[in-house]
Amino acid sequence: MGGYSSNYVVDERFAHTVPTNLDLAAVAPLLCAGITTYSPLRHWKAGPGMKVGIVGLGGLGHMALKFAHSFGAHTVQFTTNLRKREDALKLGADDVVLSTDANAMKNHTNSFDFIIDAAAAPHSVDPYTALLKQDATMCLVGLPDKPPAVSIFNLISRRISVAGSMIGGMPETQQMLDYCGEHNIVSEVEVIPIQQINEAYERMLRQDVKYRFVIDMSSLK
Repeated sequence: MGGYSSNYVVDERFAHTVPTNLDLAAVAPLLCAGITTYSPLRHWKAGPGMKVGIVGLGGLGHMALKFAHSFGAHTVQFTTNLRKREDALKLGADDVVLSTDANAMKNHTNSFDFIIDAAAAPHSVDPYTALLKQDATMCLVGLPDKPPAVSIFNLISRRISVAGSMIGGMPETQQMLDYCGEHNIVSEVEVIPIQQINEAYERMLRQDVKYRFVIDMSSLK
């Protein structure tokens, strides 16, 4: 049954302890989107006194927003769709910026300490690197099917770094789960029966999901 199995036998080094106060369905995406965004935010020490931007409010982006806010950073959500403004504010954004509004973007020039890019669609990172302070970093965690366009001038003019981060190791993933248990952080999910998997896939392509689908495994019976 592979990933749909109800039981596994593994070495204890490859098992995690899930906080008992968290809903398991909402915990499941933490092992993907959660650790993928937690790890770079911790690595670049997002926290109080820092201004952190999040590009994209989807499966990855909404977790980056939750963590950045919880860590105490001033969080700014970038989006191409202002219909997501209300959601972003509820999830912890201090500000929401329409990335297609040149004037709104310009107001944040040279002000960010860190930006995490969680967008999966092909896009240019130039509008965002222009917003970073000297020596600041933009970290890519999304996986567009085309490489991003990058203006070298934006990088060399303020010694900016563009980095990437994949997921996280076992100890850090446990650290994340423990943190989530202490701060009651989980993913926003929609639980579906396995019979709706094709419909869910089509909805995902239309960006009609807030923000992760989770399969109810009892529907396999």
